[in-house]
Amino acid sequence: MKRNKAAIFFKKVFRLIGPGFITGASDDDPSGIGTYSQTGSLFGLRQLWTSLYSLPFMIVIQEMCGRIGLVTGTGITTVMKKHFGRKILYPFVILLLIANTINVGADLGAMASSAQMLFGLPFMFWLVIMTILTVALIVFVPYRNYVKYLKFLCLTLLGYIATVIVVKQDWNAVLKNTLLPTIILDKDYMMNIVAVLGTTISPYLFFWQANEEVEDEQAAMTGKSTNTNLPAPNRKHIKMMRWDTLVGMTFSNVINFFVIDATAITLGAHGMHNIQTATDAATALKPFAGNFAYILFALGIMGTGLLAVPVLAASAGYAISETFGWKASLSLKYFQAKGFYLVIAIISLAGIVIQFFPIAPFKWLYYTAIINGVAAPPMMALILIICNKKSIMGVYTNPFTINVMGIFITLVMAIAAIAMFMYM
Repeated sequence: MKRNKAAIFFKKVFRLIGPGFITGASDDDPSGIGTYSQTGSLFGLRQLWTSLYSLPFMIVIQEMCGRIGLVTGTGITTVMKKHFGRKILYPFVILLLIANTINVGADLGAMASSAQMLFGLPFMFWLVIMTILTVALIVFVPYRNYVKYLKFLCLTLLGYIATVIVVKQDWNAVLKNTLLPTIILDKDYMMNIVAVLGTTISPYLFFWQANEEVEDEQAAMTGKSTNTNLPAPNRKHIKMMRWDTLVGMTFSNVINFFVIDATAITLGAHGMHNIQTATDAATALKPFAGNFAYILFALGIMGTGLLAVPVLAASAGYAISETFGWKASLSLKYFQAKGFYLVIAIISLAGIVIQFFPIAPFKWLYYTAIINGVAAPPMMALILIICNKKSIMGVYTNPFTINVMGIFITLVMAIAAIAMFMYM
């Protein structure tokens, strides 16, 4: 009887998991794990505060994006095209396309590097396999079907939490560095702040959540998702979206926090300050997983990659498709949305080309986060403008508190990016 009640409870919880949670989980992609690992190894606990202080702003930004999707019944790109014109639209879409393509390439490279670490064989072999596998899953398997299983694979990231529990450390120092921000005005420190903010508050997540809220609502109404206009939402829909977003972003930043802490007390404490390979990063899990650390890490990277690459590629696919008026939905078959799926395939294949640049696969993850950190502020500014227009949002425009927080984090990320360039 107790087992039945537990099963019913978990089924209900699982049904409540929506676009907000998927968005949060996909934010801990290989690029995120690579950036947080580099943060802990380079600066120890000194940037642990970013996990705490970025969370409320991350929730606010993603809530705005989800609300845009629910209220307008369209993605952000369609809203931009309709209300701001193509002159404003094109630069943002191009910026998103560049950032996402590099991000996809970096994630695929990390997945291939992890597979090579486990099974041997050349890196390029695994890169081609990972690219074909990812594209095939996106095109032929509905994302909502296989994402259910990937969520469990991504639970391997909990190994970082276990490592923090197993390894002795100064908890007073952890608390101090979590609550009291440390700012050091030099190139490496500022570059890393931009990278952490960029991988935590990433542009692709904005476009993804808006589109997925539309698809989720449409599927609930009709049993299928066609990404068409929806009737105006009620406050219950908005409330559910907010809770889903809160849970998703909190989950994302909890993992963020423990990855930084675990790498700080393992890699950083033992002089490993420059992570070059997946093997280097996997060493952080050794105190917990021992010889199985490499397996655990590789499964985590491949799981988060398979979860996140479709999000990255699809968010660009949505943007391009909406720009040119093509059908776009991960619930549609290939022949129903050819342009959408071709964009996804091209972006994924471009990831192979990126590997020929003379940069180590794991370094790509870090530089991708920096690119996202630079690209995010102008996109966030536009989202704020959209959410304050009654002609677009009706009665669901931003309240004062959300405006203050949204403007603040946009300015912080813009200033951090400018400071990084000044100290380079």
